[in-house]
Amino acid sequence: MCMFLMASSYFQGFKMAPYAVEPENATKSCKARGSNLRVHFKNTREAAQAIKNMHIRRATRYLSDVIDKKQIIPFRRYSGGVGRKAQCKAFKHSQGRWPKKSAEFLLQLLKNAESNAELKGLDVDTLAVEHIQVNRAPHMRRRTYRAHGRIGPYMSSPCHIEMILTERDQVVSRAESDETPKKKVSKKKLAREKMKNRE
Repeated sequence: MCMFLMASSYFQGFKMAPYAVEPENATKSCKARGSNLRVHFKNTREAAQAIKNMHIRRATRYLSDVIDKKQIIPFRRYSGGVGRKAQCKAFKHSQGRWPKKSAEFLLQLLKNAESNAELKGLDVDTLAVEHIQVNRAPHMRRRTYRAHGRIGPYMSSPCHIEMILTERDQVVSRAESDETPKKKVSKKKLAREKMKNRE
């Protein structure tokens, strides 16, 4: 009981950090975040970049495919020692992986954001990932036993994730005009036609 009171008094003045960006139109946006998540920062950062600006349904389908190894996450920044995979050709890249745990955490966060959107009365089918950011959290410490009786660090790399989903306007396709586009003619061909007309 005493420990709980000490902890609650410690966290009383502790405020949650603000989001890195605020949405342009708060009434058409919803937020979701997770702090100190026990999932690798580097893998999660690459997975988050892959779903940036995606429609919510497409992002959910994509992350589910990553878990089933049907689609891949391209590793663009943290790519040291990452193997080359054929599936990466779809992203015009060569290195990639299938970070299952990161995909599961992002799926949970997308589901949470969708619930928040429903609560706000937003149209869930028009939502897209406008902003997503992954930050490093403080390392969690364990120990490993080395040769000659020494002890070495065995740290985990947790992360904070935040995302903002915004309603996107429906894209209207441009009406086809009656005029057919003019075919480009080279200068050489024009000069030839001029010569023929002179004769």
